[in-house]
Amino acid sequence: MQKKWLIPVFASFMLFSGIGATNASAASVEELTSTAKQYLKAPYRYGGTSIQSGIDCSGYTQYIFSKLGISLPRSSSEQYNTGTKVAKSDLQTGDLVFFNTNGRSVSHVGIYIGDGKFISATTNGGVAIDSINDPYYWESKYIGAKRVASFNSEAEVAKLSEVKSVSVDFSIYSSRGEVAMILADALGLDTSDPESPFIDIKPTDKYAGAINALYKKGIFVGDEQKKFNPGSPMTRAELSLVLVNAFGLTNKGGTVEFKDVPTTHWAHNFVTILASNNVTLGIGNDKYGIDENVTKEQLSIYINKLIER
Repeated sequence: MQKKWLIPVFASFMLFSGIGATNASAASVEELTSTAKQYLKAPYRYGGTSIQSGIDCSGYTQYIFSKLGISLPRSSSEQYNTGTKVAKSDLQTGDLVFFNTNGRSVSHVGIYIGDGKFISATTNGGVAIDSINDPYYWESKYIGAKRVASFNSEAEVAKLSEVKSVSVDFSIYSSRGEVAMILADALGLDTSDPESPFIDIKPTDKYAGAINALYKKGIFVGDEQKKFNPGSPMTRAELSLVLVNAFGLTNKGGTVEFKDVPTTHWAHNFVTILASNNVTLGIGNDKYGIDENVTKEQLSIYINKLIER
């Protein structure tokens, strides 16, 4: 059986549990609300964590935030002890709002979605949208809010992405999404299923089918935030791992050493395998270019050599 290797996919934001809030620059307000509303009327079950068979309030908030790559503790009281306290007058979409419905302590949590509304898993109607100022119930039960993540608008997310990519000339270098499309085509994979597990890949993205096909083959696994980062460049070190895994390469014997790839480097074995298969000769001066980004030309040469094999 072909061994699967975890490809290092770098997240565009850091996660924090406990004090402080995550800057969810890769998730927009629209993405949060559409994800939360997708499960309206999902059944309620005390202690439940399944959208299909039943979920409770904290299970629901935990589930929605996990879809966006944000980790939350399990219970409503634990969630109340995370993030940064927010005044009711300063609520923003994505803030967690908490209620005392049992007369003793924090017992209910929901997600604020703007305009005085919040969405949560309720005991009498499943996942539903309610007014935080409902004078007949929720207003008197409200006890506070916490900000565990800050969400931007889609326009702001796009702008942040543009700023992040400005230092990389993608007319020369290959993005991760492009690598996926070219690799899937070279392997002759079925790319008809666009529903990938990565939270930053939408089914409508042009590379969604290719990324999902590679995921199914174990070629791309993703990171702990379930992100793929299709618009980021790929280093030559990362590409060596991808190609060895994708084409099932093994060491053909002989030793090919590069000055910039010591035996202690995580990619040493993969680079050695590529070299032993005559896929790469490095960039000259006995160097492989381990930390350099992959160019379109380099990717084309490697893929063509591997197809010829």
